Amino acid sequence: MSNKLLVIAGPTAVGKGTVVDYILNNFSNFHISVSATTRSPRPGEVNGRNYYFMSHDEFDSLVNSGQMLEFAVVHGDNKYGTPRKPVEDALARGEHVILEIDIQGARQVKQAMPEAISIFIAPPSWEVLVDRLHARGTETAIEQQKRLETAKSELVSQGEFDHVVINDEVARCASEVVELLQD
Repeated sequence: MSNKLLVIAGPTAVGKGTVVDYILNNFSNFHISVSATTRSPRPGEVNGRNYYFMSHDEFDSLVNSGQMLEFAVVHGDNKYGTPRKPVEDALARGEHVILEIDIQGARQVKQAMPEAISIFIAPPSWEVLVDRLHARGTETAIEQQKRLETAKSELVSQGEFDHVVINDEVARCASEVVELLQD
């Protein structure tokens, strides 16, 4: 299996991070691209491992110098993006590279690198998605409502992706994602 760029996207609280963690812990030759963001770290998140946490000015400087593969403003206030060089370096080493990004970013990556395989992680149902977001408990009620409004429009875009995988059970979902990379 030759190395591939894998774009994983989906609505808030669908379990993208959990699926990606499962792949990294159970399959070999995968590299996760660490995204940059202007949002504050959540409890337990580590700079450089979960995200590169930076100011708006630092982020804008990377965008303006062409050092971001993709970037977007998400949920109305925070910027997220993928630094280009670590992705290119990992692909050059022969690793599969996973980008866990939002819908806007997935569109930009497909334009910049059409060979990327795009996978939309979908919830088993809307109710499950709402329950997962509430159970996560990392956002205020207002933030949760904003994220759910965004999720509605994101769910509509799943037809733009090469594949749609339902996250009804993490191990099954992750295995299906990995199988999609087979030549």
